[in-house]
Amino acid sequence: MIKVLIAEDHNSMIEGIQLFLEFEDDIKIVGFVNNGVELLSKIERITPDVVVVDIRMPIMGGFEATEILKRKYPKVKVIAFTTYDDQIALKKMLDAGASGYILKKTRLTVLREAIRNVANGETFIDPSVDNEKSTSSKLYGDKLTKRQKEILALIARNKTNEEIAEILFISKYTVGTHRKDMIRRLGLSGPTALQAYASENKFNFD
Repeated sequence: MIKVLIAEDHNSMIEGIQLFLEFEDDIKIVGFVNNGVELLSKIERITPDVVVVDIRMPIMGGFEATEILKRKYPKVKVIAFTTYDDQIALKKMLDAGASGYILKKTRLTVLREAIRNVANGETFIDPSVDNEKSTSSKLYGDKLTKRQKEILALIARNKTNEEIAEILFISKYTVGTHRKDMIRRLGLSGPTALQAYASENKFNFD
């Protein structure tokens, strides 16, 4: 029996996976959590064979949670279950120790196949993951300068203009100018949209 723990912040998605896998003879859902911190706490009490983890979750996301989990419990297999269809997120999850990478838009039959494969020590990558385009070109192409990408990475970490200026050794006015230019280049509606964009895609700026 393959014991599976689900880390996903949308309960409707958890319920869908539970219903789909409910009658599988060789797979059992042993628990679910809504963020990475809860995952690391839960796994101390429940030792699953496979963890299905969303990349973007509140408090602690899938990248960090997977790295910590694999250091403490190297035998537990991790499958990323995400909307991010790109090579950067895929590489970061594999580097963190994940054995599988499945897109949420894919049929749950593929997730079921992935669970069985990684439980047997194999690596399973969703066949529909975009292997041709990199996210960096898809997200910004030539729209942003190197400096702007550095600033965007710090915005994703909720740094203020003053903090960004200190880290990058530039003036806060220069940071403000770059912010305005990024909003224009990316076609965003304003500062709030820029913050959301940076937070949504923060793993692309490393």
